[in-house]
Amino acid sequence: MKLTINGEPKSFDTPPSNVAQLLRMLDLNDKPIVVEHNQTAIAPSEFQNRRLSDGDSLEVITIAAGG
Repeated sequence: MKLTINGEPKSFDTPPSNVAQLLRMLDLNDKPIVVEHNQTAIAPSEFQNRRLSDGDSLEVITIAAGG
């Protein structure tokens, strides 16, 4: 499966079936993040049910508190 993540093409031998699984594979599942899937922002409650397909595009933004 090929996905575009933050503008970079990535290939997966074992494809993630949903956004939650992708975030685990990228070691981002415990971080506060915002995800846009095919130009649509999705809520964290949707990560488990949002299916991924070959050619999908995602923007993953880590939220960092500032001071």
